[in-house]
Amino acid sequence: MSAPPSLKAPATAASLFAAAAAAHRATAAAAVPSGASRAPPRRLRCSASGSFEAHDPMDWAARSLEEMQAAEGFEAFCLMALSPLDGRYERLIRDLKPFFSEFGLIRYRVIVEVKWLLKLSQIPEITEVPPFSEEAQLFLDAIIQDFSIAGAKEVKKIEKTTNHDVKAVEYFLKQKCSSNPEIAKVLEFFHFGCTSEDINNLSHALALKEAVNTVMFPVMINICKAMCSLATQNAAVPMLSRTHGQPASPTTLGKEMANFAARFSNIGKSFSEVKILGKFAGAVGNYNADVVAYPEVDWPKVAEEFVRSLGLEFNPYVTQIEPHDYISKLFNLFTQFNNVLIDFDRDMWTYISLGYFKQIVKAGEVGSSTMPHKVNPIDFENSDGNLTTANGSLSSLSMKLPISRMQVNELRLSEDLDQTWEVLAEPIQTVMRRYGIPEPYEKLKEMTRGQAVTKDSIRQFIEGLDLPEEARSSLLELTPHSYIGEAENLARSIVEAVDLKSGFKIE
Repeated sequence: MSAPPSLKAPATAASLFAAAAAAHRATAAAAVPSGASRAPPRRLRCSASGSFEAHDPMDWAARSLEEMQAAEGFEAFCLMALSPLDGRYERLIRDLKPFFSEFGLIRYRVIVEVKWLLKLSQIPEITEVPPFSEEAQLFLDAIIQDFSIAGAKEVKKIEKTTNHDVKAVEYFLKQKCSSNPEIAKVLEFFHFGCTSEDINNLSHALALKEAVNTVMFPVMINICKAMCSLATQNAAVPMLSRTHGQPASPTTLGKEMANFAARFSNIGKSFSEVKILGKFAGAVGNYNADVVAYPEVDWPKVAEEFVRSLGLEFNPYVTQIEPHDYISKLFNLFTQFNNVLIDFDRDMWTYISLGYFKQIVKAGEVGSSTMPHKVNPIDFENSDGNLTTANGSLSSLSMKLPISRMQVNELRLSEDLDQTWEVLAEPIQTVMRRYGIPEPYEKLKEMTRGQAVTKDSIRQFIEGLDLPEEARSSLLELTPHSYIGEAENLARSIVEAVDLKSGFKIE
């Protein structure tokens, strides 16, 4: 089995993407050809490709930024920020905040939880959650559409008690929906059959997809366009090449810029090959609790339908976590793009030092605190430094995230199972949710957390539940050894899922 890695991909990605974004924008601005007009500032109200919402998908982002900037003490916060990304460079990376801030993560969690409840209402076998009326659906949709920083603060207030961020979102939604008579009847089906990582991995995937499509890629495209403009406008301007730092055969300024444009373009094509993946298979990837509660439901199919409905690709072979291979590939591509941009920054720095390019002097700017004549290439220097910092984190994460651990000693595995009857708390509370027993999670938490749990204590608890006889008998027959969900079926069908014909070749 594997536990969630200590490094959470998109949470850490917030800072490294922000550093890269600041560098990208600084370089794009500095690279605008002389006499060319800069494009007007892009607004967040544009539509993101592949959005999973029916409304204008970026309205929420623009609203959250407006709410943030209007908050009392925002300027003081920026001055006191420990990271320059939230201080000095905040204006350059502001558009990433709705996606990669904690507010953004909470909002995506709300989306996943609400949409999962809606999905459950569409499964015929789950009669306890009948199809919602149009009024109830609009009520749930409004929770998503109207979610704001104020809502995130409510979640954080709940978290002070739970000390668990995902559980705080579940309780927040139960409180919000308790006023709706129809939804109030099925409150225990929020977070049904889910582990925290089911919610988190989809939230992170949605944040990554929307952020790169809405913020990062447009900036990178602008850099490519700037290179193309420099190339075509200076196609016939001859200049001395340099190899090993020494004079070499002449080229043209436009050709040197064209080299960078081509490199950026080639990397850009590779981004389209990345599939943003999601899992929704429960605590260890086998739908264990779901199968116990509703054995008649095809849970792998339901999970795939749900993940794809969010605009993500489905990964059926997972542990507790989605293995993050796609994130590793995505980060490596950003590293490649950044490396080319660093190369460009350093070439431009050299051209400026040689006098090939002259920097624009802006009234009021100071180049040196003691040397009045200085006009320093600070945009390219800052870009170089920020990209190098971002690449360090990107490279570290791309190597760390796909690696997890597993146990293979069957005798030791059997001993572990015999001694851990508390693992049955999950299917028991899931079945209790199905049959409307109040506060099932809380009852199991009180019984098992920090307590010695045995076969006898589990059986005694089950026998005291107000359950249909068939459900009680099924739980009494359950053991840690038999609580494996769809694991055996998934393992046996791997040969059909693995494709060795179209891979492992370069054409």
